[in-house]
Amino acid sequence: RAQTLPLAVPPETPMRKVDISVPLNFWAGQRRTSRDKCNKENVYEPATGRVLCHLGPCGAAEVDQAVKAAKLAFEPWSKLSGMERARVMIEAAHIIESRREEIAETEVVNNGKSITEARLDVDSARLCIEYYAGLASTLAGQHVQLPGGSFAYTRREPLGVCAGIGAWNYPFQIAAWKSAPALACGNSMVFKPSPVTPVTAVLLAEIYMQAGAPEGLFNVVQGGQETGSFLCHHPDVAKVSFTGSIPTGQKIMEMASKGVKPVTLELGGKSPLIIFQDSDLENAVRGALMANFLSQGQVCSNGTRVFVQREILSEFVEEVVRRTQAIAIGDPLLESTRMGALVSRPHLEKVLYFVEKAKEEGATVLCGGERFVPADPTLRGGYYMTPCVLGDCTDEMTCVKEEIFGPVMSVLSFETEEEVLQRANDTTMGLAAGVFTRDVARAHRVVEQLKAGSCFINNYNITPVEVPFGGFKMSGIGRENGQVTVEYYSQLKTVFVEMGDVDSLF
Repeated sequence: RAQTLPLAVPPETPMRKVDISVPLNFWAGQRRTSRDKCNKENVYEPATGRVLCHLGPCGAAEVDQAVKAAKLAFEPWSKLSGMERARVMIEAAHIIESRREEIAETEVVNNGKSITEARLDVDSARLCIEYYAGLASTLAGQHVQLPGGSFAYTRREPLGVCAGIGAWNYPFQIAAWKSAPALACGNSMVFKPSPVTPVTAVLLAEIYMQAGAPEGLFNVVQGGQETGSFLCHHPDVAKVSFTGSIPTGQKIMEMASKGVKPVTLELGGKSPLIIFQDSDLENAVRGALMANFLSQGQVCSNGTRVFVQREILSEFVEEVVRRTQAIAIGDPLLESTRMGALVSRPHLEKVLYFVEKAKEEGATVLCGGERFVPADPTLRGGYYMTPCVLGDCTDEMTCVKEEIFGPVMSVLSFETEEEVLQRANDTTMGLAAGVFTRDVARAHRVVEQLKAGSCFINNYNITPVEVPFGGFKMSGIGRENGQVTVEYYSQLKTVFVEMGDVDSLF
């Protein structure tokens, strides 16, 4: 299980060594090469802009092979006891822990986030697998006593082959968040990463195999929308779990409906963060920064609409701008970096467009919002920008209404609790929300009225794996993490047992 890690190197000379010469698909226990040689796309390193590898999408035949492998693995896996499945999952968690640095560095090279954040993502993946390993042996039904000595009982049974479709902002973590509850419940999985960040999901597939999982239990198929469509429509896929944009989530829900398949959708957000005048200002500022600038602002739950009570607006804005300007931007492999590169050049252009649009509509750029070119010549082709704080925002502005998915904070002022609640809930999305206040009664009163699935009091963007995560309204269906997720990866069978004679009407 031990893995030899590379020797530590000085921060001035970060390593960029990622094994990408082998295929990135994985099914039936080994890496597989895509047959499609004509439609290969470049995969880039966000920090430098260099081409990492070329990705060929999986077609219908390859998706079918992966699903068949998962179906074969499902039979022996689903018949194991919860304790037996847990042993494999715990071993996988141990391997992840031993390879933490390697996986984190690979994630950085393919995603662009800082090495500090990538390590935390790997930790979250490991903890999720450990958590569901612990739950695997607790899955149980219910006994119901009926008249005359008869009784009924329920069985919680696995669904079969589950499809997981991941996003590019947390590639390795999302693969674990989807596979851990699925495997704990006795299912197998075919996982499709984002084609933008395809490199680390295959590492998880190999880790499960090394831990003792049967061949085909966790498979990886690479590709874009067409590959995802093949997965959703496949008759042997019993459930689809997707993380990504609302428009894509709507399409997946429509495709899954053809087979009446359950879906878990973790979609976008435009979440409010409400800061009352009695807040601990230091913590409120920290919370606002965490709510906007993690992973270069590319987080679905980000609290990008920051509502600040007018009495403390100027003081809050001054401190937020000062700290935002101090964020260290640059090579994400350096320990000192706190903001790396955005995931792709088109996405960088999109975020910069939102900043320009905000200025046209009357917002004031208090800091940032510009392309950033690092001094290191090897990084000058990377996709960097300075984190941005927008002031003088109003509810009608595009930057306040639409999800930007970048390091852009929109600051709005408010007068009363009633007013800010109405404005905070005035959105079709409802993934997350937060409130900062010293008034405990107000905190709970406000949270009760916020129309969002994941709410925070005096903190933000904290996602312990023990706690369910998911949204209201158009931000999604179902939950990830926590005990409740077992219900989304299993089905309930009711069994009636008659202990007497049949009482027939005929």
